[in-house]
Amino acid sequence: MTRNTMIALAAGGSAALLAGAFEFQLLGYAPCPMCLWQRWPHAAAIIIGILAVAIPGRFMPALGAIAAAATGAIGVYHTGVERDWWEGPASCSGGNGLDGLSGADLLAVEGPAIVMCDQVAWEFLSLSMASWNALVSFALMAVWVTALRLSAGSKATGSSRTV
Repeated sequence: MTRNTMIALAAGGSAALLAGAFEFQLLGYAPCPMCLWQRWPHAAAIIIGILAVAIPGRFMPALGAIAAAATGAIGVYHTGVERDWWEGPASCSGGNGLDGLSGADLLAVEGPAIVMCDQVAWEFLSLSMASWNALVSFALMAVWVTALRLSAGSKATGSSRTV
């Protein structure tokens, strides 16, 4: 496979994960704040992928790998919060009481719109969405690293290396 094919696979994988997150949201699974944090590096990876096809060299695939690693790391952190391995942010893990709520939130008939980060909303094969995001994101990081290596190889040999 070529560098650009690997970039397209990596950026496309982030696009698929982001589309899946929006699909779950449309199905009624409201995202918690940490879920939203995991989306930003995927959006960055998509933009990086588009730019990387147009810009030769190793810089853009390296940025793509960093973006994939970032969302994977957030997914691991989020999984740990869900599984009670460590404390999560007080703003979405129940540690702050009513501090984050406005008067309007407290008086709302339907109640405040709070989605807790330490609650698993959906699982498949005993893994939450955060866990799946971490696993797939680290796989996408490996694809970005392969694109990075192909970028280095094509620069050294002056050709378009394939795997």
